[in-house]
Amino acid sequence: MDMKQLVADTIKWRKDFHQYPELGFNEHQTAQKVANLLREFGLDVHTGIGVTGVVGVLKNGHGPSIGLRADMDALPMQELGNPDYKSQHKGCMHACGHDGHTAMLLGAARYLAEHKPFSGTVYFVFQPAEENLGGAQKMIEDGLFERFPMTAIYGLHNWPGLPAGHIAVNDGAMMASLDTFEITVTGKGSHAAMPHMGVDPIVAASDLVLRLQTIVSRHVSPLESAVVSVTMFNSGEAINVLPESASLQGTVRCLNKQVRQQIEKLMTDYVASYNQSPGLKVELAFKRGYPVTTNHAQHAAIIHQVAQAQCGKANTHHNIQPSMASEDFAFMLEHCPGAYFWLGVDEGESVALHNPYYDFNDQVIEVAIQFWCNLVKQQLPSC
Repeated sequence: MDMKQLVADTIKWRKDFHQYPELGFNEHQTAQKVANLLREFGLDVHTGIGVTGVVGVLKNGHGPSIGLRADMDALPMQELGNPDYKSQHKGCMHACGHDGHTAMLLGAARYLAEHKPFSGTVYFVFQPAEENLGGAQKMIEDGLFERFPMTAIYGLHNWPGLPAGHIAVNDGAMMASLDTFEITVTGKGSHAAMPHMGVDPIVAASDLVLRLQTIVSRHVSPLESAVVSVTMFNSGEAINVLPESASLQGTVRCLNKQVRQQIEKLMTDYVASYNQSPGLKVELAFKRGYPVTTNHAQHAAIIHQVAQAQCGKANTHHNIQPSMASEDFAFMLEHCPGAYFWLGVDEGESVALHNPYYDFNDQVIEVAIQFWCNLVKQQLPSC
C-alpha cells in the first residue's frame, strides 16, 4: 500500500474515533477497533491491560525492542463545532486530539507491518484514561514493562501553538507535575446578623486563598516554575446564615521534583497555622497526581536527530519552554527510558486543546506516520 492510501485510511479511522469518543477506562469500542485493526495488520494483540489498554506486538527477527504510545480517551465536554463527523456521544468529545494520536500510531503499525524495515520488536501501546485518571500508571501496574520488555518508550502529543509539521523536544521537563488539594475549614455556624456568636469559616478560607498565592510569589525561586490555583470555593446554603464550614479545592503544578515537595510542605504548614485560631479547624488533603514529564536526555537527542533528518533544522525545536499542563506519560518515563515530544498542528489561527471547537489537523498525519517509522528504523536498524 502506498503512503497516499495509508494516509487516507488513517484519516478515516481518525474521524471514526472522533465521532464515537469514549471517556477514560470506558474506551471499549475504541479499544476493540484498535485491536481488530492491529490483528488485520498481522500483529500479536493483547487487550485489557490497564482495564481497556491495548498492546500490539510486531516482531521482525532479532534485535532490541522499543515502545510507541498513543492515548485513546476523550474529554467530558460537549462539542460545539460542526464537522461531518461530530461527536455522537452527548457530553463527550475528542478535544485533545487523542483521536489523531491513536489513528496515527495505527497508520505507523500498518506501514511497519507491511514493509518491516527494521530488526527487533516494536510494541504499539494504546493507553486508556490519560485525562486525569492515570491510565499509564494502571497499565504499568498490570505489568506493561514486565510483559513487554522494551529498551525505550516514546510518546507524542499534537501541539497548538507550534506550526504544522514541526517537532519539539526537550532534554528534561516537557510537562508539569499535577497534584490536587482540598482544604476544609470548619468553624461555628451562626445567624448572619450575629457573627460574633459563631466562627466564620468563609473569612478564614478567603484569607487562606490569598496566603496560598504567596507560596509561589515569595517562597519559590523566580528561576523555577510553579502554579498554585484555587479553582473551587464552596460554602453556605442561605443568605442569612454563617455556615459551619467552607472548602477549597485546586491544583499545584511544578517542573521540578524538589519544588513540588517544597510546595506541599508549605501548604501543610500554612494550614497548620490556622489551627491556632480559637474555634477553627483546618484540614488539608493533598493528593499527588502525575509526576513531571521528564525526558531522558539520550532519548530526547534521538527524537531531535530523527526530526532534523525528516523535517529539517528550521522545523525542529530543541529545549523550548515546557508546558505547565500535565501528562501521565510521565509515569512511563519513571519506569522506562524514553522521551515525549510535541507535533505542531497550527495552520493559521490556533484553537487550543480542551476547547469545545477543537478538531485535530489531519494535515499532519503523514508527518507523524513517517516520523514513527523513521524512529523505528533508526532505533532498530536492519541487519
